[in-house]
Amino acid sequence: MVTIIGVPTNSSGKIDGVARGPSALRQAGLIDVLANYCDVHDYGDVLFSQPIPEKSADSGVIAERSLVSMIYAVRTAVNNVLAEERFPLVIGGDCPLLLGCLAAARDIHNRIAMLFVDGHEDAYATYQSPTGEAADMELGFALGLQMTGLPHEIISLIPMIKLDNVALLGPRDKKILQDMGVSSLSKEVEFYDDNTLRNENVENLTRSVLSRLQRGTNGWWLHVDLDVLSTDSLPAVDYPQPGGLNWEQLEKLTATALSTDHNVGWNVTIYNPDLDPDSRFAKRIIQYLASVIRVFG
Repeated sequence: MVTIIGVPTNSSGKIDGVARGPSALRQAGLIDVLANYCDVHDYGDVLFSQPIPEKSADSGVIAERSLVSMIYAVRTAVNNVLAEERFPLVIGGDCPLLLGCLAAARDIHNRIAMLFVDGHEDAYATYQSPTGEAADMELGFALGLQMTGLPHEIISLIPMIKLDNVALLGPRDKKILQDMGVSSLSKEVEFYDDNTLRNENVENLTRSVLSRLQRGTNGWWLHVDLDVLSTDSLPAVDYPQPGGLNWEQLEKLTATALSTDHNVGWNVTIYNPDLDPDSRFAKRIIQYLASVIRVFG
């Protein structure tokens, strides 16, 4: 029993680009395709305040008030779905929606773990982010690593999760972080870059990571940012990088993860339909989602 929650958010403070991802995927047949494999319900898109593409004077975060509104709206939606004993699949939009997901998962399960599958570490301090977009920072927020200038509505929620209960799979921006003088999380959490995932049995690695990750927790959340894929596999992303996984590797990783006990939800982010005029990659994303749902649904 899967419920789709759309979150049309774009951390640049705009309403185009990745914010159009949920509607573009629905238009490409998301609900009908998934319905072939499971009982699927479309919750619709969460509602939150209109973004303004301006940086906060205190934190430097773009569209800060909209960010707060979005986090709380996602928290409510995921809580509603979990209360109905359905599985939330949260479709973005971009990565800060994860904060609402984790807040809801913690509300119900107290101590949670997270498998963070992403092409970037997303743990910049507010004053270090090269863009001011919360999509550079959401993991740092969730871990409570930095709170400089953040509004009280976010500070009251964090930290959401402990370093011991987070594993990063797929980041490939370590050199960029080094060049900027930003500390990597690679020595703080269990961490496997894209080269490791490509060169090892990704299914065995995922099982092993999750067996350790869940110790002392009551459930775990899966975060997938599609820019963990190579640019050849998915060019419709805002910040492409060299390297990355192919679709088969991501499908194996995700299916293995979601077949593991105690998973409480899954979010998928970062697809820009403005860079996919013929919807070819929207259909490929839906194929990916369906291939995984087929296994665990």
